[in-house]
Amino acid sequence: MKKKLAATAIGAAMVLSMGTGVLAGANLQEIKAYLNGSITVKYNGSPVQLQDEQGAVVLPITYDGNTYLPVRSIAKTLNVAVNYDGATNTVLLGEQAEGVALAKDFKNSSYHTKDPNLTTYGGKDYKEVYFDNAKSSRSSSFMLYPKGKYQKLVLQVAATGNDIESFYVQDSKKDIKLKTTTIAIQDGLKTIEVDIAGVEELFVHADIKEDGGMFVPLTTSYFK
Repeated sequence: MKKKLAATAIGAAMVLSMGTGVLAGANLQEIKAYLNGSITVKYNGSPVQLQDEQGAVVLPITYDGNTYLPVRSIAKTLNVAVNYDGATNTVLLGEQAEGVALAKDFKNSSYHTKDPNLTTYGGKDYKEVYFDNAKSSRSSSFMLYPKGKYQKLVLQVAATGNDIESFYVQDSKKDIKLKTTTIAIQDGLKTIEVDIAGVEELFVHADIKEDGGMFVPLTTSYFK
């Protein structure tokens, strides 16, 4: 189904909420505009309530015959990732041009390591990895926190010692599995892509057999 958004006004545009610190340094022109509570917004034929990041209702703005809709609310409705780069005053919608490595903010478990004896796979040192190399049969998992800023997760995973027959990535808050797969030793370093638009938290899980392991390079796995 094609994504479609209708507003009962002439001309729809989008604006992004910015903090006062950002506004102070922006190239702004003062205007006289109106909050317009009479406008109804529909998505695929159904009415939607525009909300900010905290869940508060926000209204369209009417100015000079055009209607402006808050970009974060519209992105959430269309299930498109949105972020703001304050350094360049740039609104980022959908996939970003450059990925953000998981190593940047990874804060999980004793299996997170920078030990050179554990970070090498296939002759390459990945510098920082999640490597569960315990010996018993077990579940292995970690959390990721995209916070709705990214469109896609690109995850690299390798099985060591034994195949991983059950692997999945789950939207933790909605309890929905976004990707389920298997990872065989012969796959080498397998690249797994997951659509994560609008997702706040991710649960990455694998069932590992005895003497098996899971190797995830955090420098080459990334959000985009």
